[in-house]
Amino acid sequence: MAKTHARTSAPLTAGALPRTSEVPAPRAAGDDAPSVSVIIPTVDREKLLLRAVRSVAAQDYLGPIEIVVVRDGTPSADATAELEQTMSAELRPGVSLRQVPNTRSKGLPGARNSGILAAGHDLVAFCDDDDEWLPGKLSAQVPLLLRTPSASMIATGVSVVTHGVANHRPGPLRPTTLEDLITRRIMELHPSTFLIRRSDLVGAIGLVDEELPGGYAEDYDLLLRAAAVGPVLSVPRPLVRVHWHGSSYYFSKWQMIHDSLDVLLDKHPQFASIPRGQARIRGQQAIALAAMGRRRQALGTAIATLRLNRTEPRAYLAAAVASGVVGVEGIQRFLHRRGRGL
Repeated sequence: MAKTHARTSAPLTAGALPRTSEVPAPRAAGDDAPSVSVIIPTVDREKLLLRAVRSVAAQDYLGPIEIVVVRDGTPSADATAELEQTMSAELRPGVSLRQVPNTRSKGLPGARNSGILAAGHDLVAFCDDDDEWLPGKLSAQVPLLLRTPSASMIATGVSVVTHGVANHRPGPLRPTTLEDLITRRIMELHPSTFLIRRSDLVGAIGLVDEELPGGYAEDYDLLLRAAAVGPVLSVPRPLVRVHWHGSSYYFSKWQMIHDSLDVLLDKHPQFASIPRGQARIRGQQAIALAAMGRRRQALGTAIATLRLNRTEPRAYLAAAVASGVVGVEGIQRFLHRRGRGL
């Protein structure tokens, strides 16, 4: 597995936004608004990618926007050229499009990092290729970041679409702390909503972790590291449409999920001091073990979970799955229809 360079990359020395109280308020003129690089990793999903790119290009933000599509794998020359040709007629002044290869480890974390390192602007935002931004996203986020120099990240609410049904999930109304995120994942803080200073991504926060097994929970890990630097703020409106579907790379990859959660617990010792948060992760592991048919281990992990928090629902779900009372796929489908996950 490729080694991450999250802690060793040199910080930017020019063109980065400061993280002090001297950050100016945004101005009306487009030339004075901070520039934003939008990272869109993709693997052979051209129709979805086009929708995502168009949603970013349609933003009404006054500052420069650079769309950086990161090609993970070996896309055809026709696909790359077609995107360029299609968007050339649609990009307004101030919006540009670049396509770059993933030069790091294969997969989403490496692709995100390739985009971050290739980005030429002060601020970096993420958008997954199967998601889409809604109008006004950047115009709401950037001024909030400029008004709050202590913030490590700005997110927004999301509209989760499953089988054509949208579940609107506004972002948190108050700043999100590290303790908040240890206790609860807060799924509204979705990576397609993230806006972060590039200088922090190559500095205090670090790049996306490429060593997590299969890249699972890379977004949650990044959130935890960001919250350790400063509070995570959110625009409390659904400004990103997140499409959930059963073809997700992580759907039912239970061993990968279990192992990645182990790494996450080791990497963030704060879980040990917050039993409720540790129980949530252990409960997820218990469900993964039950889904793999490892009944004895699943029940043991569920019992250990309940010792940490008797009200953790995942422990009871794991026991039900391990006992054959319910199937984990049915639970997943039920939760996904409501815009939630395990």
